Amino acid sequence: MANSFVRYTGNGTTTTYAIPFSYRDTADLSATVAGVNITAYSLDAAGTLLTFTTAPANNAAIEIRRTTSQNTKLVDYVSGSVLTENDLDTDSDQAFFMSQEAIDKASDVISLDNVDFNWDIQNKRLKNVADPVDNTDAVNKQFISTNLPNITTVAGISSDVTTVAGISSDVTSVASDATDIGTVATNIASVNTVATNINDVIKVADDLNEAISEVETVANDLNEATSEIEVVANNITNVNTVGTNISNVNTVAGVNADVTTVAGISADVTSVAGISTAVSNVNSNSTNINAVNANSANINTVAGINADVTSVAGISSDVSTVSTNNANVTAVAGNASNINTVAGNTTNINTVATNNANITTVAGANTNINTVATDIANVNTVATNIPSINSFANTYRIGATDPTTSLDEGDLFYNSTDNALKYYNGSSWQQITADTDVKSLVSANDTTAGFLNGKLVAGSNVTFTENNDGGNETLSISATDNSIPFAIALG
Repeated sequence: MANSFVRYTGNGTTTTYAIPFSYRDTADLSATVAGVNITAYSLDAAGTLLTFTTAPANNAAIEIRRTTSQNTKLVDYVSGSVLTENDLDTDSDQAFFMSQEAIDKASDVISLDNVDFNWDIQNKRLKNVADPVDNTDAVNKQFISTNLPNITTVAGISSDVTTVAGISSDVTSVASDATDIGTVATNIASVNTVATNINDVIKVADDLNEAISEVETVANDLNEATSEIEVVANNITNVNTVGTNISNVNTVAGVNADVTTVAGISADVTSVAGISTAVSNVNSNSTNINAVNANSANINTVAGINADVTSVAGISSDVSTVSTNNANVTAVAGNASNINTVAGNTTNINTVATNNANITTVAGANTNINTVATDIANVNTVATNIPSINSFANTYRIGATDPTTSLDEGDLFYNSTDNALKYYNGSSWQQITADTDVKSLVSANDTTAGFLNGKLVAGSNVTFTENNDGGNETLSISATDNSIPFAIALG
């Protein structure tokens, strides 16, 4: 994983992306989408999430990169100055971040692998490749597409190319003597004449080597109706031409079968000459061409489904994911019927998903639920009397500290910390303690003296004492025998 940049692929809807690396300042951050610098984004308070104003398009390449200042030192130490932690951290961070960025940049280029020391482009495409010049140059798709018709043409005359290749030395010889062959072709009639009368030509040559016979021969020839000498004289230019080029004539005669073969495929030779560059390229790429030929059926199949191949290429990451999860895919296929059933109940499933937390809670309370189911009659009874239950729950409570909310005069509360029962008198909690006098602060809200005392009758062992006689009266109750319970009834 890189230390100074992160890359994502847009899906057309997601706007927020994580920043997994540290940075010194927001000015050191940059974001690009499809190679275009984007500034319309915001960062969260922690600086770890970047949110684009507009969601990057589907399949768009997204890069978030840190670029620390490399031209200016962020800290300049001065002799005798105070050395602070902040200065040291800033200086260290600048050097540390720059080294990370340099390492990331070096790792993000084509490099030699450690298996056979060949260049490894890590399953990426090479872009902007120029057309090849030398046989060892890389070939781009455009060059292949442009020369494909020529390759197809050569493939169509492969047998002729094979024939020419088998007589390549003869073709080379013919090419070397092209001028002489042209001359012979131009004067072929004369050559044929010489060939027809070759014996006579030989005789003339022999006679010329004799002391006397030349004259006799000439005399005899001149006396003839059709003199051979006259024939030769009439064709002396051609004879001279043949004589001058006799070595070439002999060479041609020695390879007459090859010349005949070449003449029979002259059109093919012309075609080959016209595509000599393509033939050279074919020869340089013969291994690849043979591989293409051996896999022609597969290539034709792929060509027939090129739209599908393009579609698959567009979802290659998904295909890889499916491949990785092949066992799961098989399991899904085996449960197709159940999956269809689930699909038919998608509304209910969504409802369940929305209430997942509640379902988890219910699952954790399964024992209690079973208990409730066993006592459902009692539960129904409670449900029928819920107003009374709520009234009781509102009046009587238990807890570790005295309540401060929902207080009503007459409320009862058991304080488990103090182990004491208390009642609320309208303004504060009062503790009911065993074996002590209890003051019941019951206000009559009247102005009549002795009102409370007149309303209450004390039993044996109980004494009432009226306070604040004639206004907001209170009554103190005491018992002489604390072991005897007593009740108070107000009338």
